[in-house]
Amino acid sequence: MATLAVVFPVLPGKSDEGRRFAQELMTSRTGELQDFFRRVGITKERWYVQEIPQGEMVIVYMEAADPARAMREWAASDQPFDRWWKQTAGAICGIDFNQPPPVFPEQIFEWPMA
Repeated sequence: MATLAVVFPVLPGKSDEGRRFAQELMTSRTGELQDFFRRVGITKERWYVQEIPQGEMVIVYMEAADPARAMREWAASDQPFDRWWKQTAGAICGIDFNQPPPVFPEQIFEWPMA
């Protein structure tokens, strides 16, 4: 299983909206969320909010057979739930999630070492 961690900004004034979005995914949209994760092959995903001097950031950690492929599939997807997710997250982060990330993060440390 491979892992990926990415960081996204939270636009000023969008912190509460981001928390409501996460809560909606875990409650009223949990069935759609489970279907999405199964479809793209994500076995675990966690989100963390980190306050830094420039504002808030969302750290997304995921486990999947191929996390980069999962991100590309999500960006290209036209499924109604995926479109809603990309639009909602995009309004919170100021990012067009219909475009796959141009570069993925480079892992430089792991413990315990493999």
